[in-house]
Amino acid sequence: MLQPALYASYSDEDLMEFVQTDDHQAFSELVTRYNDRLHNFLYRYTKNHEDCEDLVQETFFRVYKSKHSYTRIARFSTWMYTIAINLAKSLYKKNKRMQTTSIHKDESDPNDREFVLEAKTKSVDDLAHQKFCLERLEKVLMKVSIEFREVVIMRDFQQMTYEEIVEITGLPMGTVKSRINRGRSQIQAFMKEYVKAGTS
Repeated sequence: MLQPALYASYSDEDLMEFVQTDDHQAFSELVTRYNDRLHNFLYRYTKNHEDCEDLVQETFFRVYKSKHSYTRIARFSTWMYTIAINLAKSLYKKNKRMQTTSIHKDESDPNDREFVLEAKTKSVDDLAHQKFCLERLEKVLMKVSIEFREVVIMRDFQQMTYEEIVEITGLPMGTVKSRINRGRSQIQAFMKEYVKAGTS
């Protein structure tokens, strides 16, 4: 076992190989790295902190329990998110409580970003205008079909590559791209409805 401070210098994949030798400190480092971002990722689906926390703990439990099934041909993060999304789907099927995504940036995750809306005209109060747009977008996302919403979350909110989404969902590349495009189209269409309703 290495000195605790040294684990931070290793890649996720290196740490996972240490975990496969029952190195608990390496596993703790992975939990530290991914606990917050995994919580944020899963909360986008559940919109319930208790369910989300249960899913996070279950994901890490599955990661450790299945450690010997992991191979370096896959990125650790992709493999872990595959486990997480499958658990989230199971929860949705079980109690029908899966909700839409939160579109606010998670400051603990450098790969996360806000969904940016470009306004045609400048608002006198830009912050208030942005908040209004984000609130409308959040309501719109509630209307987007779950199969489209899922891949849009991965691509536009988690900034995953198409290849990662294919690996996580098990869908063909063409299907992934099609669902993302259709999800975005639904968002745009619903946003136009809100704009019309707000000006009528």
